[in-house]
Amino acid sequence: MDSAAVECRVRDLVNKMTLEEKVAQLCSVPSSELLEGGEFSCEKARRLIGKGIGQVTRLAGSPASPRDPSKIAAIANDIQRFLVEETRLGIPAIIHEECLSGLMAFGATTFPQAIGLASTWNPDLIERVTSVIRRQMRAIGTHQGLAPVLDVARDPRWGRTEETFGEDQYLVASIGVAYIRGLQGDDLSSGVIATPKHFAAHGFPEGGRNCAPVHVSPRELREVFLFPFEAAVRVAGAYSIMNAYHDIDGVPCAASRELLTETLRYKWGFRGYVVSDYGAIDMLRTFHHVAADEKDAAVQALEAGIDIELPRTRCYGEPLLSAVREGIISESLIDESVTRVLRAKFLLGLFDNPYVNVDAASRAFDTLEDRALALEAARESIILLKNDGVLPLRRDLGAIAVVGPNADTTRGLLGDYSYTLHLNCDVDAVRIVSVLEAIKRKVSPQTSIYFARGCDIYDPSKEGFKEALEIASKSDVVIAVMGERSGMFRLPAVTGEGRDQASLSLPGVQEDLLKELCNLNKPLILVLVNGRPLSIRWAAEKASAIIEAWFPGEEGGTAIADVLFGDYNPGGKLPISIPQDAGQIPVYYSRRHSSFRDYVFMSAKPLFPFGHGLSYTKFEYSDLRIEPKEIGPAGRVKIAFKVKNIGSLKGDEVTQLYIQDEVASVARPIKELKGFKRVTLNPGEEREIAFTLFADQLAFYDRYMRLVVEPGTYKVMVGGSSEDIRLTGEFRITGDVRVLSCVHNFFSEVIVK
Repeated sequence: MDSAAVECRVRDLVNKMTLEEKVAQLCSVPSSELLEGGEFSCEKARRLIGKGIGQVTRLAGSPASPRDPSKIAAIANDIQRFLVEETRLGIPAIIHEECLSGLMAFGATTFPQAIGLASTWNPDLIERVTSVIRRQMRAIGTHQGLAPVLDVARDPRWGRTEETFGEDQYLVASIGVAYIRGLQGDDLSSGVIATPKHFAAHGFPEGGRNCAPVHVSPRELREVFLFPFEAAVRVAGAYSIMNAYHDIDGVPCAASRELLTETLRYKWGFRGYVVSDYGAIDMLRTFHHVAADEKDAAVQALEAGIDIELPRTRCYGEPLLSAVREGIISESLIDESVTRVLRAKFLLGLFDNPYVNVDAASRAFDTLEDRALALEAARESIILLKNDGVLPLRRDLGAIAVVGPNADTTRGLLGDYSYTLHLNCDVDAVRIVSVLEAIKRKVSPQTSIYFARGCDIYDPSKEGFKEALEIASKSDVVIAVMGERSGMFRLPAVTGEGRDQASLSLPGVQEDLLKELCNLNKPLILVLVNGRPLSIRWAAEKASAIIEAWFPGEEGGTAIADVLFGDYNPGGKLPISIPQDAGQIPVYYSRRHSSFRDYVFMSAKPLFPFGHGLSYTKFEYSDLRIEPKEIGPAGRVKIAFKVKNIGSLKGDEVTQLYIQDEVASVARPIKELKGFKRVTLNPGEEREIAFTLFADQLAFYDRYMRLVVEPGTYKVMVGGSSEDIRLTGEFRITGDVRVLSCVHNFFSEVIVK
């Protein structure tokens, strides 16, 4: 159906609707309230939703829903059949679900947590991952995914750091655009609406505390924290947005017309719909204390630009109806939101075919091909932080000691929005391979594998130390699998939503165990399974090797073992800096020059910098060419160089392009990422990487808050991390200052020859 036909049908439908039916389109009902004993109840539906509903919340991820994908699909069909056949206008619902590291449903493929996906630095891979998520969501009748998280994470104490793509707006935007494209597909009639969140700047909360105020200047807000969302709208065509919980300068994002309407719709041309983060509208009353009651909260949120209240209706039901009847808010404003919701339903094809094939639903979940992709993503996400030559390990070692609280666990490999952890499922929702199991599969029959947990993630008990030291003393090498456990709001989770930390040290007594193991003078390999950067200064100095695995998903154990034994050469890179200490925060790489003054007993630099990651081979950079040397303020420059594998193993290198504006009208970052490309090279192989950098990408907000490209000299830096710069050069922008209405080119173009 073409756009003109859609608009005509939407207008016709809105004209037929009563006020009550319009408001119903802005409301949502949790699936648990529509079910009776795990089955859809028409009686419950009639009682709860009356004439219609805009959204059904988390059908697959509801504790009340069955675990069989076919039964979930059948319930989705029953809900749509009720709405289509038993309500006056027959308007189907949009059913949404979480999909941060895979569809949050029992049996769905669980990929690496978002911070791990970002560590691949491979947008093409991410688009393939989310294409699988799209297929699985559509199979059970789900049409909207509450992802990706586009928060730029600038304070790793924040528990939700694991849900992000890291600290740099360019990397976050690049991975985010790929994520959205895979989820929505080429045509929404067969796609899933992506919902980038949390709009905006949620990743830099006061004190690293979830939902705390965010203190950012208007310039930093626009250049850093809004950039990924603007790219999501302008480049990827994201069709939904979710607001953030916090306030900026006293204005809660849920009530910010400047963000949700003036910026999102008027400046960026967003035509989709905005959903509230769960409970965010009522939090205007209960949390921020800027609304007197539910009616006031509803009016503020709708006037700001929130179209649908999630997860259940508290403010957008009767309170909103009362506000219209009392003349507090115009019905025409309701019509605008309803139009946006109905337009989405037509684009999704729900009016033409609201049902799914129940028999095919189970066959869409976690196929062999899906698991192979999960393994590929996990492998590419793993980062080798340190290696003194102990890795890769021989398979025929006499004995290996595997210790640590994350070694013999399956749940420990998952992030907070996996089905298993989010709902505290009584069994693993999908088949998961632990690190210990995967190591046992790798070694020769003659190799002895000894295991001892040693300690807990957070418990202070050292009772297990003795056993761990005993097995380590009779082994050739010690593999310590440590870190964090993810989850929601309560122990045993120490990271994830609502699990903010004041310290970035290894939780509990894990570092104490590491120190005692080190005293045995055995090669010590630390494998980190965690959600946030951990300040591991002692381990960085003493351990023989360190692997950062994040939460690598269902095939994470296999991927870690593949790296340990050399079946896969690690090529992941850090999407976020690892601090020496929490006291350094913020420690992101792109601070301004004035931010690098050292402390009395510590430098201002991180322990491991943004973009860092080692390999079992070596790469050489050469032949930097910058053409032309001068461009106008609307021009482009080609930056080409060669990278060669000079080692003996096939490996991946993530080539990174950084730019520095040497003299500007306002203080600028010391360097900014403006391009990257992951390439695979055989031993002795050399490839040319050519970036096309657009002048638009160098735009910033000047002293008068104009978006400008200024003339001047720009330094070019190319290398393997933000600190590992191998090649440098420069070019100039000549002419007058160019004032832009918006950025037209968000990303560099790259060609590999």
